[in-house]
Amino acid sequence: MNVISELDTWGPGCQSRPTVTVEQSEAYCRRLAETHYENFPVASWLLPRELRQHFCNVYAYCRWADDLGDEVGDRQQSLELLEWWRRELDQCFDGEACHPVFVALRTTIASYEIPQEPFTDLIAAFVQDQKVTEYESFVQLQDYCGRSANPVGRIVLRLCRAYRDETVAWSDSVCTGLQLANFWQDVSRDLDMGRVYLPREDRERFGYTSEMLHGRVTNEAFLQLMGFEVNRARECLVAGLPLVDAMSGRMRVDIELFIRGGLQILTEVERIEFRVWDHRPVVGKQQLARLFVTTSIRHLWQSFASVRRG
Repeated sequence: MNVISELDTWGPGCQSRPTVTVEQSEAYCRRLAETHYENFPVASWLLPRELRQHFCNVYAYCRWADDLGDEVGDRQQSLELLEWWRRELDQCFDGEACHPVFVALRTTIASYEIPQEPFTDLIAAFVQDQKVTEYESFVQLQDYCGRSANPVGRIVLRLCRAYRDETVAWSDSVCTGLQLANFWQDVSRDLDMGRVYLPREDRERFGYTSEMLHGRVTNEAFLQLMGFEVNRARECLVAGLPLVDAMSGRMRVDIELFIRGGLQILTEVERIEFRVWDHRPVVGKQQLARLFVTTSIRHLWQSFASVRRG
């Protein structure tokens, strides 16, 4: 399902949108999740049955916002569409949803008492992508991650009824680490879109000039810079590992898989010796399968040991 093509039916220019029921809207969100997110079938199998539809609803919201920011091809048009999406969100919280994503999401919001802030923050991050193409400091980049990544984790905590001060801190660390891992995986792709997430202060620290950056030069300064950024992202992910034990049931496996997946991306960046201008590091299906099996076995063994101790 192509979100941009869906604008013909569900976009702001449509004078008469089809009327959809909650059931039809939930089916729409499921189709969107299953056709866009390559890991969703695994994730949905791990999720408790009662959470699967709600995760689809949240994912559909994020997918629409993300594509309105990245797939339109015109920054001004993206800004206009993101503002429309924000108005649709406002209507959803006012009980007046008519877009299928918001008709479905309204049930999730009501069931788990999710505030509007994390959803608004995500839109703000996509708006920021249209206006800010480079970051001066890591503090600024962290602030961006606080809107582009951390809100997703906070929503998940609400869905799992595990929203507490300590779990929020761990979740924020994990989500920021995952966002950074994706940045260092996609340095070249992001530059293709005119975006630079390597902070200027870090580039200057290692002597990697803007000319080198835009020339996609791989030299000793760049290798040291990337090694520094990878280590910082790894620290964020490792710092969030206590979140795994704070979750319950199969969500422990799911959360740990996300963390281990992020760590594996960083390992792949290291494996190609940080030469991300020449190669995009990827985690293969066999590696993902291995992570899934080893993580699942470890948690099964821990559960078995806990039962025996009990």
